[in-house]
Amino acid sequence: MNSNEPIWSVSEVNAAVRELVENSLMPFWLRGEVGTMTAYSSGHVYLTLKDKNCQIKCTFFNGAAKVKAMQLAIGMQLEVFGKLTVYAQRGEYQFNIKNMRIAGAGSLQMQFEEIKKRLAEEGLFDPERKRPLPPFPRTIGVISSADGAAVRDFVNIAIRRSPWLHIKIYPAVVQGTGCAESIIRGIDFFNRNGGQADVIVVTRGGGSMEDLWGFNSELLARRIAASQVPVVSAVGHEIDFTIADFAADLRAATPSAAAELAAPDMQQLEERLAHTLLRLQRSWQLAALQAERRLNNAAGHWAFHEPEHILRNHIQRLDEMSARMLRAWQNASNWQERKLQLAVAKLDAYDPAHILKRGFAILFKGDSTVADSVEKVAPGEQLRARVRDGEIKVTVS
Repeated sequence: MNSNEPIWSVSEVNAAVRELVENSLMPFWLRGEVGTMTAYSSGHVYLTLKDKNCQIKCTFFNGAAKVKAMQLAIGMQLEVFGKLTVYAQRGEYQFNIKNMRIAGAGSLQMQFEEIKKRLAEEGLFDPERKRPLPPFPRTIGVISSADGAAVRDFVNIAIRRSPWLHIKIYPAVVQGTGCAESIIRGIDFFNRNGGQADVIVVTRGGGSMEDLWGFNSELLARRIAASQVPVVSAVGHEIDFTIADFAADLRAATPSAAAELAAPDMQQLEERLAHTLLRLQRSWQLAALQAERRLNNAAGHWAFHEPEHILRNHIQRLDEMSARMLRAWQNASNWQERKLQLAVAKLDAYDPAHILKRGFAILFKGDSTVADSVEKVAPGEQLRARVRDGEIKVTVS
């Protein structure tokens, strides 16, 4: 052994191993069964994943909320994404988790995205086709597990907010085989006259993607969209999304939130009513004050104190109008008279009597026709000549 060879400390070895491990492998997905799991108040989770032959320690910093939402339990198959690292203080290597999912969720997620994309392209999720909830429903139909916590939460909150509500519960399978078909039957029930409701609420508590998979049914989505009654989807926790959520007229994050959306708050209604009545009262008082002010102003007008003055003004205006009408009639009469005189003068100018006065005579034949041409008379013919003051018998020579 050479005494000049370097001697490594434990820390140096662990640091070198850590650098070697972390720089040699890129982040990857790891699959295994949950063997042990501990969640601390700090929000960090420590667990082991195992298969038939081996196990590996894992850390999930700030992952307690996600683990709780997934309802992760020992014995479940898990897929985690992260990076291999070394905990130098103990000289142990471990897997640092960045994300996790239930084993098999990857293929389910692909199916989910495929169904979602196809129905979205058909317009099934368009906001334009979604209907608003009635502001004051009388009956709410709830489709859920009859003994589940979700339906109890919904009923308690809805009745507290709206004591007049009539809530009908359709017991349905909300997980596993027959889930989608059972919910579809519930929707059909509430769309018939016998079980008609003003609003339908489809709800259940949280769970894994496998647990909620029945709510990703394409048939269920189409039936929700075709429902004549508005549908609220309240499936899982706030972080859970299903195809039913997108197809429904309204999505609620939780069953409790669905109750708050579907059932109006009586206390708020009473407050709004009181506020509205107060506004109406103030508006009425203001209108009364304005009317009283206008009446006082009108009563104080000089016209009410001197009504004869108003009458005299009208009499004067009537006299002026009568005078204008009389002048107009006289002018029209004078103009017509002048026109008549002109016409008479024209007639006089054409009167034959005026011509005879100037020394002219008119010759008439025996048959009283006018002899106005030499070609109309013959020698020896007797004619009558009318002059100013009588007639003269003449003979043509």
